[in-house]
Amino acid sequence: MAEWKTEVDGETIVRSCCWSPPGCHPVGCGVRLHVRDGKLVKIEGDPEHYVTKGALCPRGLAGLEYIYHPDRIIYPMKRAKEDRGKDKWERCTWEEALDLIETNAKAVIAEHGAESILVFGGTGREANYYYSLIAHVVFGSPNSVYAQSGWSCYGPRCTSTGFMMGGGYPEIDYAQKFADRYDHPDYKAPEYIILWGKEPLKSNPDGFWGHSIIEMKRRFGTKICSVDPRITWLGTRCDDVIQVRPGTDTALAMAMLNVITGEDLVDHDFIDKWCAGYEELKERVKEMPPSKAAEICGVDEEQIIRVARAYATARPGSIGWGLAVDQNPNGVQLGQCLIAMMGITGCLDVPGGTILGVVDPAQVQMDASQGIALRYGIMDEAMWNKRIGTDTFPAMTSFIPTAAPDAVLDALETGIPYFPHMGFFSSSNVIGAAITAAPQRWYEALKKMDFNVVTDTFMNPTAMALCDVFLPVASYAEHNAMVLTHYGFNASFFGAVNKAVQVGECKSDVEIMLEVGKRMHPEFWGQYEDDTAYNEANGLNGKLTWNELAQAVTIPTEEPYRKYELGLLRADREPGFASPSHKLELASSLYAYFGDDPLPYYKEPPYGPISTPDLFEDYPLVLTTGARTYVSFHSEHRQIPSLRQVVPDPLLDIHPTTAANLGIGEGDWVWIESPFGKCKQRAHVTATIKPDVVHAMHGWWFPEEDGEEPNLYGNWKSNINVTMPHKVNGKMGFGDCFKNNICKVYKVEE
Repeated sequence: MAEWKTEVDGETIVRSCCWSPPGCHPVGCGVRLHVRDGKLVKIEGDPEHYVTKGALCPRGLAGLEYIYHPDRIIYPMKRAKEDRGKDKWERCTWEEALDLIETNAKAVIAEHGAESILVFGGTGREANYYYSLIAHVVFGSPNSVYAQSGWSCYGPRCTSTGFMMGGGYPEIDYAQKFADRYDHPDYKAPEYIILWGKEPLKSNPDGFWGHSIIEMKRRFGTKICSVDPRITWLGTRCDDVIQVRPGTDTALAMAMLNVITGEDLVDHDFIDKWCAGYEELKERVKEMPPSKAAEICGVDEEQIIRVARAYATARPGSIGWGLAVDQNPNGVQLGQCLIAMMGITGCLDVPGGTILGVVDPAQVQMDASQGIALRYGIMDEAMWNKRIGTDTFPAMTSFIPTAAPDAVLDALETGIPYFPHMGFFSSSNVIGAAITAAPQRWYEALKKMDFNVVTDTFMNPTAMALCDVFLPVASYAEHNAMVLTHYGFNASFFGAVNKAVQVGECKSDVEIMLEVGKRMHPEFWGQYEDDTAYNEANGLNGKLTWNELAQAVTIPTEEPYRKYELGLLRADREPGFASPSHKLELASSLYAYFGDDPLPYYKEPPYGPISTPDLFEDYPLVLTTGARTYVSFHSEHRQIPSLRQVVPDPLLDIHPTTAANLGIGEGDWVWIESPFGKCKQRAHVTATIKPDVVHAMHGWWFPEEDGEEPNLYGNWKSNINVTMPHKVNGKMGFGDCFKNNICKVYKVEE
C-alpha cells in the first residue's frame, strides 16, 4: 500500500477520499492530489483505493477548475439586509462575520426562542452530515430542515427500512466491505440485479459505486433489469428494461410479489424464522395480478412475470432502489414491497444479495445530535417537541431528526405554529436546486426572515436573494474529514479526507460549526480545540486514531453476512431485527401505528390520466424529472467550463412521435407547463423514452446571467421545480410529484 503522503520531484502527493465540494454523495472516491508550491496542480484517481481503483468521474477530474475558479467565494462577506437581492456584498473578516451571526442569533433567541432558527441542509456534500448538529447543538433549535417536499430523497427508503426491520439501509452487495473484494472467500456475485428507479453510473448515490454493476456483469455474467420510463445507457446493457408509467411502480412491485408468492418462489426457512406477516402479505398481493399491473403501468404482462421469476430464482438476486421510491406519494408502500422481495426470497444480507449495515448510532453524528443537545442542556424536551410538523407528519418526524419540510413552508406563510426568524443555509441552494417544490413560494416566504447566513463555495440564487452573511466552505482538498458511505447506515469503509492545500480563508463544515458553536454554546463546544479533535472524538469513536485513518486512507468495515443471526442489528445484541417484533415485518406494526395500512397498497399518482382525467386533457403528458448527468451534481458545476460544454443547456427528453405531433425538433426551446407553473428547456428528441412521457433536467440556473433580482442568475427560466405542487404527500408525509407530474409541451416562439 502506498504512503498517504509522498514527495516526488518537488511535488507533494496526498492520497485522499473526496466527498464535500465539488459535489457528490458520500462515495469516498480515491484521489491523488498533486501539490507544488502550496497549490494544487493535478487531481487524478488513486489506484490504491480498493473500491474505485483509480477511476474518477468528470466532476472529480474537473476539481482544479472548481477549486480555483475565479468566481469562487474564498473570503467571508456581508451586506445589509435592505440590500438582499443586490450584488452589494463586501469582504469582511471571520471575526466580523461571526460577531454578526452571534449577535443576531442571540437576539432572535431572546425575542422569539431558539425554535425560530431554521438550519437548512443540502442534498449530498459533507454539510448533509452536519446540518442537524448545527441546528440542535450550535443554536439549540429543533428545526433542521431538508427542504424537499415530502423529504423525497433517501428519507422514505430509510423510513421503510427502519419501520420494517430497524435500520441498516439495504444495498447491492458488490463486495464493498472487503479489502480483497470479489476474491473474498465468502463472496458470491449476484446472478440477477433489479435497478429500480436508479441510474447509478451517473450519481454513485449515497456511497454505492455504480461502476460495480459493469464489473459484475463483465466478471460474473450478472444479469440486470432496469425499471425506468427511459432506456438509459446502462439500460441498453440490461437483459430487461421495464418502461413503467412514472408513479405506478408500487402496482408493478405488488404484481411481482403476486408471482413470487403465488408460484411459491420463496425461502420458507427465512420466512419461518425471521419474518412476520407473510400470509397477510400473500393475501394482499393477490389483489394485483400481473394483468392488472400491466394495464396500470403500461408494460407487458409477460415481462412482469419473467422478471419476477428471474429475480426470485436467482441464487442470489439483489435490488438497488433509487429516487423513484422516494419521489412518489405511494413510495413508502413501494419500499415496503421491495424490502419484502429481498426478504422472502432469502436474498437479504447474504453474499451477493441486498446487504445491511451494522448501525452504530455513535458513528452517525446527525443521529446523535438530538441526544447530545438534550444531554448537555442545549435543548430540553419541551424545545424538541416544538419541531415544526410533529403534529402534521408524526411518522416522518419520529424517525428523522428534522422538521417536516412542507410544514415549514406553511409556517413561514401563515405563522402557525410560529414564524421562523432566522435561517442558516448550510450548502443548501433552496430556491435554485432540486430541493423545493413551488420554489417561488419558498423565495417569497424566506425573504421575510430577519437574518440569514449561507455557507457555500459559489454565489448562487439562494445566497443572492436571501442572505446577509456568506461563509466560504472548503473543498475536500482543503480540510481533514472522514467519509462513511450511506452516512453510516451501511458503511463500506472508513475513508480519510486528507488536507492538501489552503485556498483563501475557506473553512470546512466542521470548522464553521466549531467557530459558531463556541460563540453560542462554549460549555459544549469548548471541549474541541479544532476539527481534528472533533473528528477524533466523534467520528472515530476510539476505534482508531485520526493519524491511523489518515495514513491508511481507507479501512474496510469487514462486516459479516446474516447479521440478524449474529445479533448485530439490535442494541441488545440478540438475534433478529430491530423492529417491534424483532422480525422483518412484512405487515408493519409501525405503519399501522402511524395511521397507514400495515400492508402495501397501490394508489394512483395524484395527477394523471386516472386521477385527474379532465385536467389530463389539457396537460396530456406525464412529466418525470431529476435524472443525473455525468457533469453536474444537482445545481452545482454550472460555471465549470469543461463540464458545462458537455451539457450547455437544460434538456427535455421527448419521444420522436410526440415531438413530431407537436411540431418540435431537436434543440428547439420548448415550454414545459403544468397546472402549477412553467419553465423552458431545449428539446432532446429520443426514442429512449415512452411516447406519453417527457423527462426534464433539474437544478438549472445560469451563473453567467445577471445575478441581481429579479433575474437571480436566470433562476426561474429553466427551473423545473416551478412546475411542482406544494405538499402532495402520502399518509405518512413522504413523497411528492417530482417524478410523476403532468404537463403540456409547446415550442417557444419568441
